[in-house]
Amino acid sequence: MNNVNLSSLAKDLNKEPPSSPREMLGGYVILARCVDKCRSFLAGKNGEYNYWPCSLCEELESFSGVDHEYMKDFIATGASDEEVVEWFKDHSKVKNEIEKIRWNNKMRDLRISDMSDQAQEFLENYIQENVPKHHPVYVWFDVFDLEEKRF
Repeated sequence: MNNVNLSSLAKDLNKEPPSSPREMLGGYVILARCVDKCRSFLAGKNGEYNYWPCSLCEELESFSGVDHEYMKDFIATGASDEEVVEWFKDHSKVKNEIEKIRWNNKMRDLRISDMSDQAQEFLENYIQENVPKHHPVYVWFDVFDLEEKRF
């Protein structure tokens, strides 16, 4: 493990949130956020954020087939964003660009009413407790961006 490089790349999630799930890395939504959370977890700077379990990272793993533990092991080497992107592309089962684009759009547009009953039940209370009042939540990603004060 390259602790110096990993530490310099890891955000201190006690001071700033991870990337928005909307931020693209390697042509994927969610990936930048998962990488931020993983690096911070490995560097001991993750604060209240979990790398795993995480509903967003679980969605990415389910779609791409890239195991979160293997990704964590690679990120632990101190890999740069560019190196993570290349590694992720090599290990992803998704090779068709339009398939990735469709998934990105599905994730960006995922309404809470289209989520599982369990997710809806969890988010019902979570939104009331964590999202600033008088801010409508239109899609799942809004929950993260509103809570983390991106808009």
